[in-house]
Order: sequence, then C-alpha cells, then structure tokens
Amino acid sequence: MNRRFLQFLQLTLGGLDLLVLNAVYIILRIVFDERISSIYVMSYFIYWIALNICWILLSWLGKVYSDSNILSFELFTKQTMRIYVVWVLCIFFYLFLSHKLALSRLFVTINCVAFGVGLLLNRFAYIGIRGYFRNSDNFGKKILILGYNDVAKKLAGYLEQEGINMKIMGFAEDFEKVTELSNYPILSSINDSLEISKKLQVNEIFSTITPEQDNNIYNLMREAEIECIRFRIVPDLTSFIRRPVHIDYLRDIPIISLRSEPLDDVANRINKRASDIMISVLVIIFILSWLVPVISILIWLESRGPVFFVQQRTGKDNKPFGCIKFRSMRVNQDANTKQAARNDVRITRMGRFLRRSNLDEFPQFFNVLVGQMSVVGPRPHMLKHTDDYSKLINQYMVRQFLKPGITGWAQVNGYRGETKVLQQMKGRVEYDLWYMENWSVWLDIKIMFLTIYNVFRGEENAF
Repeated sequence: MNRRFLQFLQLTLGGLDLLVLNAVYIILRIVFDERISSIYVMSYFIYWIALNICWILLSWLGKVYSDSNILSFELFTKQTMRIYVVWVLCIFFYLFLSHKLALSRLFVTINCVAFGVGLLLNRFAYIGIRGYFRNSDNFGKKILILGYNDVAKKLAGYLEQEGINMKIMGFAEDFEKVTELSNYPILSSINDSLEISKKLQVNEIFSTITPEQDNNIYNLMREAEIECIRFRIVPDLTSFIRRPVHIDYLRDIPIISLRSEPLDDVANRINKRASDIMISVLVIIFILSWLVPVISILIWLESRGPVFFVQQRTGKDNKPFGCIKFRSMRVNQDANTKQAARNDVRITRMGRFLRRSNLDEFPQFFNVLVGQMSVVGPRPHMLKHTDDYSKLINQYMVRQFLKPGITGWAQVNGYRGETKVLQQMKGRVEYDLWYMENWSVWLDIKIMFLTIYNVFRGEENAF
C-alpha cells in the first residue's frame, strides 16, 4: 500500500549514509592536504572508491535498508552497526592486501570513526523523518477502522508494522458488540463513524464490515467521499480460503490466485530468457571452451569412464530432462537413486574438488542455452526425489512451475547438498516458493553474486 513511499524512504536513508561517507572523506582530504605527498594521491583516490564500493555491497548483502529493518528503528540501527563493523574490517583488510599502508593511519582511523558517528546521527535523523511523515498534514494519514473483530485487529497490527506515515485513531463499533479491551479506543458506533472521522480529521476509513453484512455501509461510502475521506473495504476471505492470496483484475472481474508470480508475465519471461542466453554464451565461450578439456583429462586420469554425467531430473512443469554435470563419482549403480553424502566413498578425489568448488555444475550452462534450465531457479531434483517428496511436502510441486536453476535462493541461504531430514527439504521448498513469488532481475543478480561469494568463502554443505 505504501510501496513507493517505502522505496523513497530507503533511497533517502541510503543516500544520506553515502553523503556522510563522502563528506567525511572530502573534509579529511582538505584538512590533510598538506601532509599527503603527491605520489600518494592516486592511492587515496582508489581508497575513496573502495570505501563506497564496500559500503554499498555490504549494506545490500546485509539488507540494512530492507523493508523489515527500515520499519523498525531498533532493527535498522542494530543491523547498521553490524554491517559497519564488517565494513571497517574489510577496509583494513583491503589496505593490508593492496599494500596501501602508506596512507596516513590517522586519516584512515578518523575516517572510519567519523563515518560511524555519522551513521548514528543519521539513525536519529530517521526518527525525526518518520515522525514528520507520520504527523504531517501533507504526508501523514489518520485512519479509522470500522468493526472490531479478528480481521480488524489483524489489520491494525499490519498497519502498525508497515504504515510509517499512518496513525491509527481507533475503531468504530457498536458498543454492545465489544467484549474485551482493545489496543486502540472504540471511538463511536458504526452509525456515528463519519461524524467522529470529521472531528478527528481522519483521511481514510478501513471497513472490515462489508455492505452485505450492513446495508448502511453503502451510505457511509458515499458520505465519506463527499467529505473527501477515502473509504476502503477489507473483505474477510477466511470463510473459504485460509492463506494469503493475490488478487488481480480482468477488466472489472476480480481473479484470486494463490500467489503472485512475476514470471507469469511475458515481458519478465523474455527478460529472464535473454539474460540466460547472454550469460550461458559468455560462460561457454570464455570458460567452458578451455575448462572442459582440462577437467576431462583430470577426470579420465583418475577414474576411467565418461567425463560427463547426464542424469534425468525434474524440470519445468514436471517434465524430465537430462541434467549435465562433470562426473564426480566412480561409475556406480546407485547414481540415480542415492544422494551424495559427506565422506561418500563413490566420490573421487577430483570429484571432491569439483563439488566443493561447484565446477561440476558448469556444464549445465549448456542446459541453460537450450532452454531446459535457467541460471537462477529452484535446483532440479532426481526423479525419485520428486516422486517421494511430492507426497510428503505440501506445495512441493509448485516449485516446478519454474525452470530449474544452476543456483537458487535456497542454495545461497544454506539449503544445498544432502537433505538428511524432511525439515531440510521443507526449508528448501519454502525458499524456492519465496523466490517464485518475489522474482526480479535484481534478485537474480544478487543470487549470482552470493553464489560466487559463497564459493570463495567455502560452504559447510559443499562436499
């Protein structure tokens, strides 16, 4: 409901932090100008670029400005300080690795400390910004909720969490129907709700009572608009569906779907397919062209047999396809039914290196090129696993609405490799469904970046 406003707040706060970061650096450069030798000017410039890149990447990966953090001062400040500490460590690590220790230690120390102080000041400025938007006549919204029931109480809770510029004035309900204490006052009966709205200068009325339940709601709707008060109806759908749903319109006909699917849009599918083709062609030409011969020789020297392992796996719409990998195991009869496990005797020494480095997955860029897979998506499972888990996990098959990927949201969040217990697979499915419902080009880029980062960092489940 306030998506654009939230994005504006995120950009504003992110911009303020970058402004402080660069202002501190520029002021220090002016102060230290006479102490800095001309031969080190370029080193200070590169250091300045590193400051910005490190902060942008770390704040993005650490979700400093994410919806869940930015709506809470405590979470926002706590996550900022965590990322700030990591940022300081990265800066010192960069200075050590790049041999730029000739930079003034006093300059670097004051730079880091001053930026930390600036971040804290920005967080207190955030309180002022939030208070201004909440209380401003131009940006703030005063809300009255019609009805005091389960939907109304849930609505009030959600508005508290997400409504930065919203102020809940209270409920309107017939007093004889209220049998418990409420978090907000019961201001009036339903019939007098318009009068109290005008008195309190309410901007919006949310009605959890539908016109079918009370015919007087039609009159209230018309009278509210005459008084320039927006009137919104919150239907209770729990009588026939008990989960979040996505509502779209075909002209004037509302259509309820169980979830939002950005990739159901043709333009989004075209964008994703175009990026898949571009990335797979680049990888095949510049990496696989020399990697395949080298790895083929190493695999063949240790274990005779085919270089590639092609396994039938479940693809989009539950259609099987041949998933290509570098062979990392000795030829065995259980390859299509038994998952690889830690210390698996079937895995060769070369295969262990391939699996830890994810190089065994690189031939799947051929699958991407021909359209069987995507660079990012739910990982494809063996046919037997699909058959087994679809009977045990609710909504398991929903992940098959998408093309499988070489990497995925579940994998960068720790759900890769062997699944020893059912809960691990449930977690993987939950992340896959979240990805499907929240897909964007930027999310794909983030997942690819995190995948590369995890390879260099090392993963516990990579074996």
